[in-house]
Amino acid sequence: MAESTNISSSSLTTKSPSRSWAGLLVLILSPVLVSLLVYRLDDFDSAPYPDSALSLDTIFVPKHHGHVLNVTEKLGNGILSGPEDIAYDSESRVIYTGCSDGWIKRLMVTQSVSEVTVENWVHVGGRPLGLAFGLDKELIVAEPDKGLLKVTKDGEITLLTDEAEGLRFKLTDGVDIDQSGLIYFTDASYKYSVHDHVLDIFEGRPYGRLMSFDPSTKQTQYLEYWSAYSLLIFAMGEGVECITSKARKVGSVDNFVDSLPGYPDNIRYDGEGKFWIGLTSGRATAGDFILKNPMMRKIIVILSRYFDVPITQKDGGVIAVNLNGEVIGLYTDPGLAGVTGGVKIEEHLYYASLAASYIGRVNVTHTDNV
Repeated sequence: MAESTNISSSSLTTKSPSRSWAGLLVLILSPVLVSLLVYRLDDFDSAPYPDSALSLDTIFVPKHHGHVLNVTEKLGNGILSGPEDIAYDSESRVIYTGCSDGWIKRLMVTQSVSEVTVENWVHVGGRPLGLAFGLDKELIVAEPDKGLLKVTKDGEITLLTDEAEGLRFKLTDGVDIDQSGLIYFTDASYKYSVHDHVLDIFEGRPYGRLMSFDPSTKQTQYLEYWSAYSLLIFAMGEGVECITSKARKVGSVDNFVDSLPGYPDNIRYDGEGKFWIGLTSGRATAGDFILKNPMMRKIIVILSRYFDVPITQKDGGVIAVNLNGEVIGLYTDPGLAGVTGGVKIEEHLYYASLAASYIGRVNVTHTDNV
């Protein structure tokens, strides 16, 4: 018995390293194989973006004010929940903005921030995004799920349209109106809702649509499909309809301004020859790499199903561009993120952010030393 026991112990000692290596190999390969299986079985299918949309070059910025938070006045601080777009009525000197609580809120523009009042004007529900005034001063509202809404001066809400060519809107987003009263607007994605808009960007397919609505005929017309990256916002000025880094003229689509130093959202024309484009965040090497790599985008989406995947945003702000697509100035801050748009009113730049509880105001005539 003793001899048998010794032989058995010797054998175990001899075989143990081999078994240890095998176990270690299984331990290492198992999660890899499981990950590959999950990757192959997951139905999320990210597509490559065109190289022209993901250039690592950025446009020349002649004047960059990189710390605007230092000189920002906060209007309605603590009262506005993630203001997204800004519409200004110059006659009444009132700013309208849509918030995450479903309210369209009004702010009276005054010289002193302490005198600014915030009013809950109309509750449209959902998450109002783009805003624009019609010819009769009715407010046109893009509500992602409901569609394109009209709010009269008395606060009456009317649905204008919620589908085109039999396809219902999923993310009604940007809106603007030409001099004839024709309403141009976007459905940023007919697949993903506003809560899943990051998936739309990560998938990279042309689910976004540019459309028009004619109030006189009640007709909705589809104009163009765009990828989500190119169809986050839309605006008009001086007869040119601008879609982020594109400008749509009669019968053609041309580059207007590209290679921006951040990721664009709402765009506003100030009536003085300048467009003001919100940048949700600044460009980052990691972000550019992820957008250029479909496989990486899919991996991140899969991981997000099981873990909280942080997306770092900083250096958001507003960029000013003239009618020729030339950058005039850039106003950002490392602490700004989720900036969706801005507009110049008199000597001030007013900007909105999904991550803020206020509308920021910066005196652009006093920012040379920012």
